[in-house]
Amino acid sequence: MVEARYYIASTLTKRAAAIVMRTTRTRYLLGRVALALALATPLMLATSGSAHADTTGATTATITIQGGSLGITVPTGTVNLGTLVNTVLGGDVAGPLGVVTVSDARSAAAGSGWVASVISTAFTPPSGPALAASLVSYSAGTITKIGTATYTANDPASLTGVSPVVTATGITGDNSATWTPTITVEVPGGTLAGVYSATITHSLV
Repeated sequence: MVEARYYIASTLTKRAAAIVMRTTRTRYLLGRVALALALATPLMLATSGSAHADTTGATTATITIQGGSLGITVPTGTVNLGTLVNTVLGGDVAGPLGVVTVSDARSAAAGSGWVASVISTAFTPPSGPALAASLVSYSAGTITKIGTATYTANDPASLTGVSPVVTATGITGDNSATWTPTITVEVPGGTLAGVYSATITHSLV
């Protein structure tokens, strides 16, 4: 009986040990699997993400163009139109005033226009009678143009009031006009010697 009991106890102990070993091994394997999954998950996620990454991209870009203006540039400083030796009959003094340019960057609608005008003061000497602005005339000469427009030289014979000198009509879009006007001063006979000066003013509408 004692041997039988020992045999049974020994057998149960071996089986229990085997069960414990299997359980321990199972837990070990499960732990290894869990660790492997934990390590593989970020790589799987990264791989999954890169598989769906965009390879192209579009960006909308804009620029802004502001509306331009209508302007005129004229010679600055003092311009010498010429010299005349006084005679009993008198004569004319004529000379170029310098380059005048009208720039129209308004993107004007078809059919628009502008008018460049001029007025002059009298030509006045340091002392004595002046030469009235009615004796001063303006000739635009050749007009160089850019853009679409029709330019007309008005060539006023008197600058006592604001007088049109170049007119632009039929404008389409941006345009410009450049000319070098000739100013002529009619000098009556018997005019006193001296340097006569006047202010010639351009305007634009």
